[in-house]
Amino acid sequence: MSNYVELLLEKIEAKNPDHAVKLRKNLDGMDNTYFEMAERFYSKYDAYMQRSGKSLDFGVDCYLKLCADMTDERIKFMATGKYSSTSFDEVEKRVYGNTDTMTYHMHGLVLGQFLWFEQYERIKFFCDRIRYYAGDKAGKYLEIGGGHGLYMMEAVNTIPGYAQFDLVDISESSFQLAKGVINNSMVNYYLKNIFEFTEVDKYDFVTMGEVLEHVEEPLMLLKKIAQLISNNGRAYITTPVNSPMIDHIYLFKHEQEIRDLFLEAGLEILEERVVISEKIPESRARKYKAPVMFAAFVKSITQ
Repeated sequence: MSNYVELLLEKIEAKNPDHAVKLRKNLDGMDNTYFEMAERFYSKYDAYMQRSGKSLDFGVDCYLKLCADMTDERIKFMATGKYSSTSFDEVEKRVYGNTDTMTYHMHGLVLGQFLWFEQYERIKFFCDRIRYYAGDKAGKYLEIGGGHGLYMMEAVNTIPGYAQFDLVDISESSFQLAKGVINNSMVNYYLKNIFEFTEVDKYDFVTMGEVLEHVEEPLMLLKKIAQLISNNGRAYITTPVNSPMIDHIYLFKHEQEIRDLFLEAGLEILEERVVISEKIPESRARKYKAPVMFAAFVKSITQ
């Protein structure tokens, strides 16, 4: 087992034994690739934390606060069938504009990248197939909403033939976290809105993980991605279904809604992956509205 995964599980176990039991059960049987990727990512995060004067214990505390938020949000969601926030302004006041909340939320999500098995399935799908879809050309890579830096870090390692790696994010705190974890001079960082990019800006590969649920009009964002993809370019896009969190706005109730929205935006799905966040049968997942992760490689229909 990865030293970091075990270390984090032990730290969580000391503060929330029941949650640690659930994590261990969900991670039982994970392959060597999982532990290698987790070790690589968490070691980068640990190094960043040390440079910032913080520790993994800080990250664990943030993670447990995030989990508590998620429990509260799920209770509300099951009662109302809606996310508790419906506009960007609400989330700006509640999360993005609140330094303490934004800090523990971001760091909690970092730990979740490998403690939550469905998140690992998402990054593994990306790593397994990106070389095929990105090709070996000296292309341009763009990531929208870099968050924790994991995808950019893996992209730089997986498609080294690419000549340009750009990351764009509107959040200063997320931006700094991603920059600190990636810690690679090959990556260019842009603190701006993706809609400030013009149609002249074309990329051979675009990645956008877990962003659609954060906006009020995801169709507009998908259409923007369709504009940014170069001829023969591809994109990797993920978003969850029935996944209430304090900063989620747009609710997808079924993955077919996502497929339909992609088509309306002018994007064709080339390959997709759907993973239920709990290890339960699909029938139970539908009944109890368990979160579902949807990920897809796409191209522009006009290509």
